[in-house]
Amino acid sequence: MTKETDILIIGAGPVGLFTVFEAGLLGLECILIDNLDKIGGQCSELYPEKPIYDIPGVANQTAQEHVDALLKQIEPFNYEIFLNERVESLEEIAEQEISSWKITTSDGNEFITKSVFIAAGAGSFEPRRPPAIEDPDRYLDKGISYSVRSKEKYRDKNLIIFGGGDSALDWTVELSGIANSIKLVHRRDEFRGAPNTEAEMRKLVTEGKVELKTPYVIEDLVGEECIEGVVVKNFDTKEIETIPCDEILFLFGLNKKLGPIAEWGIDMNDKKISVDTEKYETSIKGLFAVGDINDYPGKLDLILCGFHETTLAVQEAFRRSNPGERVPFGYTTSNTKLQKKLGVTD
Repeated sequence: MTKETDILIIGAGPVGLFTVFEAGLLGLECILIDNLDKIGGQCSELYPEKPIYDIPGVANQTAQEHVDALLKQIEPFNYEIFLNERVESLEEIAEQEISSWKITTSDGNEFITKSVFIAAGAGSFEPRRPPAIEDPDRYLDKGISYSVRSKEKYRDKNLIIFGGGDSALDWTVELSGIANSIKLVHRRDEFRGAPNTEAEMRKLVTEGKVELKTPYVIEDLVGEECIEGVVVKNFDTKEIETIPCDEILFLFGLNKKLGPIAEWGIDMNDKKISVDTEKYETSIKGLFAVGDINDYPGKLDLILCGFHETTLAVQEAFRRSNPGERVPFGYTTSNTKLQKKLGVTD
């Protein structure tokens, strides 16, 4: 299958979805490709029920609610999404005025486009497994998880959380009022998360709502058909302890990989793609990087920053698809043409 489009977006997370909105306002068509089996990127895959508080004008919404709102926002526009496909190769199609690009995916599909937007967040990712445990995935969805898909899963359960970063602290606090019991296990009594969340966790420990076990490391898993407990070892005393439980959350972070994109000859900085701050274009013309995947002086990995970046990048994508034409500009509050595109007026 071969398809043509104005913008080919790699990644169907929040910034990729908002790219469709900004492109639609300018009359550009988009195709999104994501190697996950669902729309929403990390928001939907890793923390769909985690609250987000820093989206302008939205005081509080879960990550999945944010994705759903973006999907609602882009309903008026013409786009397609291809899931469970990974971008494998990039080939320049030299043309007299402005070159095009041919993208080939893991399914053998080909896409021809003037502009490629890399909105891949952290790149393709997979959760870090517990060290020294052979095949922990044999208990996957049988008591072991690497992310929280539903808080209700842990209601009235005896839960053990392993980890020392933001996710481990966040979910310890978040699930403390849902689970029957929570034990947070970490190899040292120091954490890498936000200080205020750590303070909340330690307050819960003081109140007896959470048990903190440090310095402990995992030794083995207990259970036949499903998880029944875990064996841990005190890092200092070497004492071995078996703890019964219903559920285990391993929150050791993610292994992030750019995959084939890293081989495209784009300038990189510490595994991120370097861009300018005028068009958020990479070192290769027609290839843009927006959202957490990019790097520039002062970069912050925030969704709202990605929205700003892709808004400016789409302006250049319009110029590439419509050489010589002025980029149209208007306010959605008063521009009747834009309002018709959005379907809010006849």
